Amino acid sequence: MNKDIKILNKKEFYDSHVNFSARTLVDYFISPGTKAKFDIIKEQLGNRNFINALDLGCSGNSILPFLKHIRRRFYFDIARIPLTQFKTNIHQFPTIGILQDLPYQNNTFDFISALDVIEHIKEDHLAVSEINRILKPGGILLLTVPHRMKYYTYQDLLIGHYRRYEINDIQYLFRDYSFKILKIFGVYGQAMKVQFFQAAKPSETEEGILTLRERYLNNPTFRKIWDKIVDFGKFWMMLDAKFQPLSKIMNIGFLFKKMPKKSDNSIIH
Repeated sequence: MNKDIKILNKKEFYDSHVNFSARTLVDYFISPGTKAKFDIIKEQLGNRNFINALDLGCSGNSILPFLKHIRRRFYFDIARIPLTQFKTNIHQFPTIGILQDLPYQNNTFDFISALDVIEHIKEDHLAVSEINRILKPGGILLLTVPHRMKYYTYQDLLIGHYRRYEINDIQYLFRDYSFKILKIFGVYGQAMKVQFFQAAKPSETEEGILTLRERYLNNPTFRKIWDKIVDFGKFWMMLDAKFQPLSKIMNIGFLFKKMPKKSDNSIIH
């Protein structure tokens, strides 16, 4: 199977797999996990201001609409369907493609997020090279990845993960570039073991998510009740991510700064 056919098959997978293609910004409100993740990220970023921000592999529930201090928002994904919702605003720019060959000029962005993306790419080193190319010196990269290969399960395989990462794997990927790690933080702790149950019944899980989205959007009474459930779940998931030791964190985040080439701080540490 040649490279083009592999890319086409993966694109078709993400367009047809409703757990990806049907995602929208409403997932922030219906999923305790998504709300916990995004709120943790917002805490880590603080009140930074960005001119051009890009979310790679964003699917339909990008972090960018939930960050206030951005002038122009760019969305990039291999699948077409999840990106359609971002065509409604003149300051939003959705683009279809592959992360290993990004259609942007060098030094375009001062913020890039890649949330649970590079584990889907076999040649992850090519993705990192492209991120380095298009991020400005002084720019910020937000990266999250599934953590610890010992947690790799059928669920990872089902949703297209080639691997889970150790911290030193990420350091090795960025070894040839001028990135400084500003923060390493937990995104999901042991609460994410719920994925083991989801993997056992993937079709039922997808149907349940679709039904939940529909009820949340169309039933105001249900929406009020579900908001309280989500806030409760988010609270405990954020505590779990904050207080678990890194060795037990199942999804981990990195905040990088791209240093100027001549800087003395151009080595990851």
